[in-house]
Amino acid sequence: MFKTFPGGVHPPEEKELSEHCAFEAMPMPSMVILPLSQHLGKQATPTVDKRAVVARGQVIAQADGFISAPVHATITGTVKSIGREHNSNGYMKEAMVIIPAKLKEGEELPADVSLPPLDPSTVTADEIRARVKEAGIVGQGGAAFPTFVKLSPPEGKELDAVIINGCECEPYLTRDDRFMIERPDAIVSGLTLIMRALGVKRGVIGIESNKPDAIASMQKAVAGHEGLEVCALQTKYPQGAEKMLIKAVNGREVPPGKLPLDVGAVIQNIGTAVAIHDAIAQGEASLTAAVTVTGRGIRTPKNLLIPVGTPIKDVIEYCGGLTDDAAKVIVGGPMMGVAQFNLEAPIMKATSGIVVLTHDDVRAQEETSCLRCGKCIDACPLHLLPTRLARLAELNRLEEAEEFGITVCMECGSCAFTCPAKIPLVQWLRLGKQRVIAMQRSRKASAA
Repeated sequence: MFKTFPGGVHPPEEKELSEHCAFEAMPMPSMVILPLSQHLGKQATPTVDKRAVVARGQVIAQADGFISAPVHATITGTVKSIGREHNSNGYMKEAMVIIPAKLKEGEELPADVSLPPLDPSTVTADEIRARVKEAGIVGQGGAAFPTFVKLSPPEGKELDAVIINGCECEPYLTRDDRFMIERPDAIVSGLTLIMRALGVKRGVIGIESNKPDAIASMQKAVAGHEGLEVCALQTKYPQGAEKMLIKAVNGREVPPGKLPLDVGAVIQNIGTAVAIHDAIAQGEASLTAAVTVTGRGIRTPKNLLIPVGTPIKDVIEYCGGLTDDAAKVIVGGPMMGVAQFNLEAPIMKATSGIVVLTHDDVRAQEETSCLRCGKCIDACPLHLLPTRLARLAELNRLEEAEEFGITVCMECGSCAFTCPAKIPLVQWLRLGKQRVIAMQRSRKASAA
């Protein structure tokens, strides 16, 4: 019996397409588009101007405020423009476009910029936090929360566990699996650095049972490290969500409106642990994204290390291009990812996957009336009432939606996946949640 949480669903895994593909380093692109907001929080502020020549690794936009992260140049070249560009989240955002520099005779390109390596065995907690902030590391689990902030909990919070999320519960994606097989020692190093920064003595790596090679690799890597353990978990979506992972590993429930910190835990992704190790031991800023490129609509599935800012179309071309029956390109996984309408959008720091689905994978199904079967309620890992919340959102009855907890929804898609009536529940929940949050902000502003 493997540990797990109540609710959830079992979508087809489809991981066999790329699970045996070792990481490849993608060549430097001919252009990068670097959004100034690749993280949750305030947009970074440019530190260079148009036509400036910048070096790979140079800070081109500095963090603006506590919840923010700097942006580094991922190629050496010239800043072509600073303006609004499409990003893979579907929005227009301020971004910097860099192209290779055209040098005059006798000119030389600036050398790559790197951070001085630190000794992982002696580095202090303050030095870890400072380096993580300087390197621009953000969470690799999807939300792209600045990692420095997670390593700086408010005073009075008693923490007793760091949990590394190795579940990778989204179908198709295998990059975390490959990290655990190819770089287990870097993950253990990153975990111990996170624990030192937080003053925590217990570290757990949670891995779904469908990754036996990763479990064996990580068990071997933690052997002899006091306070570290590997926890095998039931394969079920969304096992990798923070609240579900804490419930499975520690048996604790994070109350609505609260954070993992409130139950003594900090969650970090496998890729984040690797990035922290690389920033400390190798002086490497957040310049590349580890991405699974997969699906039956791509000719050659791969796991790639891609320079941040590389256009999606270049990545697809590197993987052999789209098949004749390709129908949809999704950035992220098929459950919570974003379908793309513009393949010029760039790879960002927290991009974990590009999934290309065929026409057979995405054939439209007609929506019917709700059957009152309750399957969405059984599937919801947060014990919400998805059909009622979706209906309230559709009718714009925002106060009632707020009362029934729509802001608690994490938009995992379990309800929509299991709905026999094919109601687009998660879309209505997302829209209703946005409207309720806007209403709450307006209410707060009026009361100020």
